[in-house]
Amino acid sequence: MLTTELTARRKAGVLLVVAALLVAVLATGLLLQEHAPGNMGTGFLQGAGVALVAAAVVLWRVTRHPERATTFERAFTQTGDERDDSLLTRALAVQGLAAFLLTAAAVVAIGLGAETMTVLFFLLVGQLAVGAVAFAVIARRS
Repeated sequence: MLTTELTARRKAGVLLVVAALLVAVLATGLLLQEHAPGNMGTGFLQGAGVALVAAAVVLWRVTRHPERATTFERAFTQTGDERDDSLLTRALAVQGLAAFLLTAAAVVAIGLGAETMTVLFFLLVGQLAVGAVAFAVIARRS
């Protein structure tokens, strides 16, 4: 009886957090759509939608089938052991060091006349790639 009550409270809490997150994302996206230049609001809503769907898939996989969850999924949701946490921490440390260098290169490229939006796109893609490669390499070595 007590565990079903705690489970019901946990589900209600999760639903409340998800609803608040959706309201905040939609409100921010609509504000950007109305007041920001270009199609910034549309881009924000599309990016946030993809990120929320990906986070929901990871959460679903970890809760429904924890034995089939990947190391990244366990580390991302903080349901893994010390090895998973250490792996994510080390990969994020590598990504942080590389982000400084990539951002410096982006500043130089913009200063030399490259189009800002293109440089920012490649900066984000580069940072994601560095994080993914660092995670894969560290996972393979440990």
